[in-house]
Amino acid sequence: MDLESRGIPAGFIASCEFVEAAEAQGKSLGIKPASVFVSHPIQDRTDEEMAQLARDAAAAVTALIYEK
Repeated sequence: MDLESRGIPAGFIASCEFVEAAEAQGKSLGIKPASVFVSHPIQDRTDEEMAQLARDAAAAVTALIYEK
């Protein structure tokens, strides 16, 4: 919220486990932030799996700030 209020594009990345929580938090704050949700779980992934997850999400993450 703070970054957006200063004209700085912002968003967040979370695993799909947190979609409902993010929506509830946004609603309670009166905002609908840009977001990217990736596959869950994260904790037990190997380095290569995390790298692939990042590669798969890169375009969507970039769009958080460049397509506003």
